Amino acid sequence: MRVAIIHYWLVGMRGGEKVIEALCRLYPQADIFTHVYVPSAISDTINAHRVETSFISKLPRAAKNYKSYLPLMPMALEQLDLRGYDLIISSESGPSKGIIPPAGALHVCYCHSPMRYIWNMFHDYRDRSGALTKLLMPPISHYLRTWDAISATRVHRFAANSRTVAQRLQTYYRRDATVIYPPVDVQAFSPVRRDQVEDYYLMVGELVAYKRPDLAVEAFNRSGKRLVIVGGGEMLARIKAMAASNVMVLGPQPFERLRHLYARCRALIFPGEEDFGIVPVECMASGRPVIAYGRGGATETVIEGETGTFFMRQTSDDILAACDRCETLDLDPLDIAAKAGRFSTARFDDHMRRFIASSLARQSGPEWDVAIASDEFLPAA
Repeated sequence: MRVAIIHYWLVGMRGGEKVIEALCRLYPQADIFTHVYVPSAISDTINAHRVETSFISKLPRAAKNYKSYLPLMPMALEQLDLRGYDLIISSESGPSKGIIPPAGALHVCYCHSPMRYIWNMFHDYRDRSGALTKLLMPPISHYLRTWDAISATRVHRFAANSRTVAQRLQTYYRRDATVIYPPVDVQAFSPVRRDQVEDYYLMVGELVAYKRPDLAVEAFNRSGKRLVIVGGGEMLARIKAMAASNVMVLGPQPFERLRHLYARCRALIFPGEEDFGIVPVECMASGRPVIAYGRGGATETVIEGETGTFFMRQTSDDILAACDRCETLDLDPLDIAAKAGRFSTARFDDHMRRFIASSLARQSGPEWDVAIASDEFLPAA
């Protein structure tokens, strides 16, 4: 069976690329197609595969300015020649699912989210844009939405990385999806003894507006409690300028340093709304609780009163009140870490393998089907 994996761009190793790594392990013979490819920024697991790029990679400064070429990506995807492939797996967050599958091939899409900048976060992105981008976004996004909705019909079956994203697929494409949580290397993290936990809170992630690092800084500037922030991104300089003396902004950190910080923090602060959110699971795998905004993927990974707590409004008052509640909870680090095991790489591999097997069976005939219930695949009634 010839397998093609389609990913929007390969320019760094984030959650979407971790899914590609897992798919590469499941299908070691697969070829990968993408718009832009920077091998030095990508893992050996992915680099071991043949990677083919669209014409976007040949455009000026594409490795850095690839998002500027978004209006051309539908055309670029449709020019990819996938003749001869039996199974096509697209990884969707930027445009990737809009390929033209050959007749008889199965096309399944693992969706991290429909493109946020044209759907659920369109107005947020437009509000933060410069004058020219703000002027051009409405007509370009209108065209992209039309193409995006049409291209969803080229997918035989969708898998979503959370119930939150599955709801978006129903809203924007009118398509059902099987929820398969993304792989998290939970075994790379471990709890420490309670007496090794230190007196700081932690925020981890790319410093971009929708993740609300500014809100975390505002809250801890007021409280005087210690906050450590790990991550780079477009807001790094602004966050450093905002931070009071009790807020330490470290920038990007190596894995071992991050692992140390996770295991010893009082709790993780997670103030933005995410599609799934790998960072809270990594922190819980380290035995530490999560204080999260009560919307999006965090509501599917954090358990109120058992692995953390939620705040329901994005205000500094609500964050600080949630910190106070969390400090009153008697939480067992080993129990928190055990609950994070629900999102392991092994669980993803098993669910994805069975999802694709059932999709191939459905493609070849109606004699059987599967459903997912209680986190297990079961024969359909």
